[in-house]
Amino acid sequence: MKFETIRHDIDGVDTVIKVIGDGPAVLALHGAATIEGYEWARGLADRFRIYLPFHPGFGESGPAPHICGMQDLIVHNLRLVACLGLDRPHLVGHSMGGWMAAEMAVVAGERFARLVLNAPAGLNHPDHRATDVSKVPPNELPQYLAHRTEIALRYFPEGSLAPSPENFLAVRAKEGEALSNIRKCHGVGHPNLGRWLSRIPNETLLFWGEKDRVAPASQAVVWARAIPSSRIHIVPDVGHLALQEDPACVAALGDFLANST
Repeated sequence: MKFETIRHDIDGVDTVIKVIGDGPAVLALHGAATIEGYEWARGLADRFRIYLPFHPGFGESGPAPHICGMQDLIVHNLRLVACLGLDRPHLVGHSMGGWMAAEMAVVAGERFARLVLNAPAGLNHPDHRATDVSKVPPNELPQYLAHRTEIALRYFPEGSLAPSPENFLAVRAKEGEALSNIRKCHGVGHPNLGRWLSRIPNETLLFWGEKDRVAPASQAVVWARAIPSSRIHIVPDVGHLALQEDPACVAALGDFLANST
C-alpha cells in the first residue's frame, strides 16, 4: 500500500498531507520535527485511513511566517479538517503534536472521536520537567529520542533512512524557524493548559514510552488526572519515538481507536 500525497491551500499556506489506508479516519499530528517520517502509519493502514499533515513550515508544507503561537496551528488544523471533509476523525498527536491535539480537543473536542496523546509536550509541570532538546548537543540527540539509540540513528546523517546531509541540515533549519514561530508566545506549552484539559470530552489514551528522555513518562499521571475520560498506557523499554521503536506500540494505539463506540 502506497502513501498518497494531497495538498490544500489553508489560509494561504500550501499544506501537504500524506494519506494511507482504508477505514475510519485518523488525523495524526507530528512533533517538533519530521526526522522520523511517517512510515509508522503503515501499521494502521489495514484498519484506518490515516491523514498525516505536515505542519506549516515543516516537511513538505509551505512556509507560514505569520504564525506566532500554537493558537494559529489550532485554527489551521480545524480548517484543514473541514477542508478534508472529515466527520469526527480520531485525533492522534506525538510530542508537540500531542500538545497541539490536546488544545484542539479543548476547544473543539466534539469534532473528533477518540484522542491519543503520545508523549505530549506543553504541560510543563514543575515536578516533571521535559528536556529542552534545543540545548542537547546534536551528537547526543539520538540517545534522547530512542531507548535503543540505533533506531534513532537511522534518521540522522549516514543512517539507513536519512536524506543526504545537505538535505537533512536544510530541513532542520527550515523546521527550526517554524518551531521558533510557534514558541513566540509561551514557549513549548501554555501556562494555563492544565486548567483547560478538563474541557476535553473525548475518550483519551495517554501513551508513553517508559524510557522517554524528552518528556518523562511520569507526566502521564498529571495529564490523566486533568482529562476526565482518560487512561494511561506505558510501554516498557522504549523512548520518545515509541511508534518507531516497537511495532507493538502502533498495534496498541490502533486497538484503542478500534474499540470506539
